[in-house]
Amino acid sequence: MKKLVIGNWKCNPDSFAEAVRNFRLLSKGIKGSSLKKAEVAICPPFAFLAGIFPKKEGRIKAGAQNCFWQERGAFTGEVSALMLKSLRCKYVILGHSERRAFFSETDGMVNKKVKTALAAGLIPVICVGETMNQRKEGITKQVLEEKIKEVTKGVKRKEAEKVVLAYEPVWAVGTGNACPVQEAQSMCLLLRRIFEKIYGKKASAKVDILYGGSVGAENAQDYVKEAGFSGLLVGGASLKPAEFIKIVDAVSRV
Repeated sequence: MKKLVIGNWKCNPDSFAEAVRNFRLLSKGIKGSSLKKAEVAICPPFAFLAGIFPKKEGRIKAGAQNCFWQERGAFTGEVSALMLKSLRCKYVILGHSERRAFFSETDGMVNKKVKTALAAGLIPVICVGETMNQRKEGITKQVLEEKIKEVTKGVKRKEAEKVVLAYEPVWAVGTGNACPVQEAQSMCLLLRRIFEKIYGKKASAKVDILYGGSVGAENAQDYVKEAGFSGLLVGGASLKPAEFIKIVDAVSRV
């Protein structure tokens, strides 16, 4: 099974010209041999989606950083899953910790987005993770189980098999302090057990689980080879073409 590496550009870069430059460097730099073993997707800001990807599906898949839970209507500033699908998006990141922290997104809101994304034919990349306080309190398991139950509520098993889970320890995102590999391995196993509890062994075996949280070229392979993740959700490092190319290459060698 192919590994999956998704780059989340967040609210970067500053200009369309720079976005085009970065994407071209990635397209040229990622080896064909790497893409045989790893699927790569880039999630740029909405403003750049239509311009940086080729008109036909290319070697690097298109993804988005968010979507709204309604298909259309008077919702100023929102972007629907159908719009993303029309732009050839394959993936959409939902419930990222920054969306939760800065825009007050709840598990209930994420759940509605997951259903809308699936209905539109997108693959939701659902982010779940614990804060530092929750980690210190020893309630990580309860937090993750509750989140997964809530964000997948009402999603049928066949649809659930299509989602991607992304474990992003909130305390590690953007801090440079990545989760220790052994601890990350435990979290990967935990997430799979939680998913199995809800949807059964077959669905649990099919779902991809990514690690995200201060990933770089130096630790990328460890999270896949040692911790057992299906791939990575990469933040800041995905804006550095040379670094991201090394990450993809490392994952493809697992």
